[in-house]
Amino acid sequence: MQWTIDPAYRTKRDSLQGLLEQFEQSSHELGDGNRNIIRVLPLDKEEVAIKSFKVPHLVNRWVYRFFRKSKAQRSFEYAQILIQKQIGTPAPVAFGEEKQGLLFGRSVYISRFVHADLTYRELIHQPDYPNRTELLRAFTRFTFDLHEKGIHFLDHSPGNTLIVLSASGPVFYLVDLNRMEFGTLDLQTRLKNFSRLTPKREMVKIMATEYARLIDQDEQMIFDHMWAYTQAFRKRFENKKKWKRTVLGRK
Repeated sequence: MQWTIDPAYRTKRDSLQGLLEQFEQSSHELGDGNRNIIRVLPLDKEEVAIKSFKVPHLVNRWVYRFFRKSKAQRSFEYAQILIQKQIGTPAPVAFGEEKQGLLFGRSVYISRFVHADLTYRELIHQPDYPNRTELLRAFTRFTFDLHEKGIHFLDHSPGNTLIVLSASGPVFYLVDLNRMEFGTLDLQTRLKNFSRLTPKREMVKIMATEYARLIDQDEQMIFDHMWAYTQAFRKRFENKKKWKRTVLGRK
């Protein structure tokens, strides 16, 4: 495993290899582990999250070996960019890659572990969550800040924003960072960025109202576009699920 380590953690290089051995023995797993495995382990006096990415299929093992940055490298570099732009994300610790001759092997990304109170997903499934409307408005302001700073988070979905509740208000942290673009975002790109978050019209309405206020645009126009993008995404999502059930026999 070849390591690239954030400057704040370079004195812990020897501990990182030991973490991989602990990782294999640990059963404290986050998520369903269908594609990638995430486990939380101690690193000296703090906790870190280790994400082990699935080994790519044969063609991509060659592509990642020579032509494209790995998901672990992109996660690490994008986290550094977010922090530079004062956007919340778990602090990057390191990433490691295994390269086997002409092929790319396993890669891992390590970040500090954030003890979140909830994710955006809870706001979907718990309509009576305390201060839910204000949390949605605050989340919309957070997304607006991303857009103003030229950050297009392509995986802006329910489980990828951690929320920490504090006395001064909610604090948001982006995770699953390997798909991002940077640059000026036009209005349609901004509104489409909300499409994966929720199928609930009333939640989209709250976010549209707040976003319209932030950009000083007509509220109904913003909602109409945001809701249309949401419906289009849901249709594609359901069609993909139906295809997998029919063709691949998946539930």
